[in-house]
Amino acid sequence: MRADVSGKAGNDVADFPDDLRDHLSFELEECAHALGELVDDYGVDRERAAAILRYRLGIAGERPETLTRIGARFDFSRDRARQLHTKAAGELLRHTARSGRLPVPEYARRYPVGTRDSVLTRALLAETYATDGDIAVNDLAYLKLRLAGHDATDAKRVAGYVTQRIVGWRKKTNHLLSRLRETGPPAGPPAPWPHRIDWPARSGSPAALPTSAARAFDLDDDGRGRFYLHKPGRDIGFDSGLEARLMRLLDTDDRIRTFQEYPEAVGYRVDGEEHVHFPTLVTELADGRRVLIDVQPLGHIGFHVNRMKARTAREWAHENGWGWLLWTGSTVGEPELATHPVSAAVRDRLTELLADGPVRRDALRQLRADGLEPLDLVALTVRHEWRWERAPFQLSAANQPHPEAPAPVKV
Repeated sequence: MRADVSGKAGNDVADFPDDLRDHLSFELEECAHALGELVDDYGVDRERAAAILRYRLGIAGERPETLTRIGARFDFSRDRARQLHTKAAGELLRHTARSGRLPVPEYARRYPVGTRDSVLTRALLAETYATDGDIAVNDLAYLKLRLAGHDATDAKRVAGYVTQRIVGWRKKTNHLLSRLRETGPPAGPPAPWPHRIDWPARSGSPAALPTSAARAFDLDDDGRGRFYLHKPGRDIGFDSGLEARLMRLLDTDDRIRTFQEYPEAVGYRVDGEEHVHFPTLVTELADGRRVLIDVQPLGHIGFHVNRMKARTAREWAHENGWGWLLWTGSTVGEPELATHPVSAAVRDRLTELLADGPVRRDALRQLRADGLEPLDLVALTVRHEWRWERAPFQLSAANQPHPEAPAPVKV
């Protein structure tokens, strides 16, 4: 690896795509698939350690979890969660090396050894933003580089550069984190009003905005930022640059009166197991109507676990008389996916394969060679309510049986 003296990654704006549609990549999903296989293999003899890795790294496509929340799952402290995650990551790398799978080809192609630090830093920053992974940015960046074959010293240095850049943006808070420019309105896709909002069928007065957040945070949680927003009239915490950008868009939009972050804990089920999700915010429009908005990156909204989150959050919003909106960080949202054109030949071939059982990675590779694009797969999955398991990859028709996802391990 060739180091840059400063560790800087060039122009800030270039590191963060304005529209996540431009960042969709089957290559990223190949890497996630490989990591999922490695963790599953490692977890045969280390169930709890593998579960900690899954939560921390967001392997299934969910946002990575804070160390405090992981500790709460297993009834130990944040520091103990950090120790156990660090140990598990090291064991995973040694296990992968012993099995002859290091470097992992998918990672070696994406983060080749010998690449300048600045190039790797830019790539990792953009991926962090596009996948909503700020909370675990250092852990993710380090592990990606190690799996690609970089030695520990180089991987630690570049992961440090990526983390420093994000921390620096948080310190600039009020304008630079969401726009990464000093003047003018926030960059990125416009706030999608009003045609994307899914309004409830029933009429009547909507429920009032909550007066406080339902989600409490440990001040030591890594990866969190805060900034002052004028419409709520106070400092608001956020977990990621993508979430911060949405809040800045709302704060500068004349159609928005105010908003409340994390208004409720919404329960949802995956394979019979109960989970809790905190939708990003509820906003009040200038005309008094209210909309529940949840951030899910465009490339992640097709994953089964995120479809379950969105379904239950939408139902809860409509029960409150609120509209519902999934904000994807793109000009492409759920309404656009419903009409996104897909090659008839590719669509029919994928449908035929699904009729015979779950589609796995090798079949997907062939479909890609035949012209399947990442946005096509997202659109078809959402449109037909297919079940997309991210890591390892598996796509099933809605009525097909499927293996249960790994369950949290009790201490």
